[in-house]
Amino acid sequence: MVDRRQHWEKVYSSKATDQVSWFQPHAASSLRLIADCAGTDAHIIDVGGGASVLVDDLLDAGYRNLTVLDLAESALAVSRARLGARAQSVQWIAADVTRADLPAARYDVWHDRAVFHFLTDPADRARYVDQVLKSVKPGGRVIIAAFGPGGPLQCSGLDVVRYAPDALHAEFGARFRLIGHETEIHRTPAGGEQEFVYCYCRRA
Repeated sequence: MVDRRQHWEKVYSSKATDQVSWFQPHAASSLRLIADCAGTDAHIIDVGGGASVLVDDLLDAGYRNLTVLDLAESALAVSRARLGARAQSVQWIAADVTRADLPAARYDVWHDRAVFHFLTDPADRARYVDQVLKSVKPGGRVIIAAFGPGGPLQCSGLDVVRYAPDALHAEFGARFRLIGHETEIHRTPAGGEQEFVYCYCRRA
């Protein structure tokens, strides 16, 4: 069985962050979806956002209550170094999201681009959904981006689960009302294409 923490620490220790396949110079879709549903005083958690520049873009847009969670401490270190003094205004959590000790009813927005599709074990997916239910406020928004039906079968050497919008929403169930979904074709640094499905829901 793969040690997920060790795997991702090795990835971020051995590759430049702008060379991993999921790298985006700006997380435009994520930023737009967050801005559409949350003001700058919203409490936002970016799950798996370790080395992502989304936190930079959110700070630039005036958001003040930001949390970034990632399994790899080395990925979080990249973002802290990049942000410099601004990193002090962000809460950083190095943990497995399925087992992290997250606060209850804290977040107005839960954002995840490219973590959920790595959860190939149904038990891990159930724990993930339980974490969302626990830590997102009633009425809060949940934005999940995962590989779509035309996406890769593996990423970074690991198997993934691909989702059509209805199937992705079904993993979360009736306690999350689907507001909308969209598809994005992500161009990797190596020039390939990956299909992502974004689903955005409201927690009951």
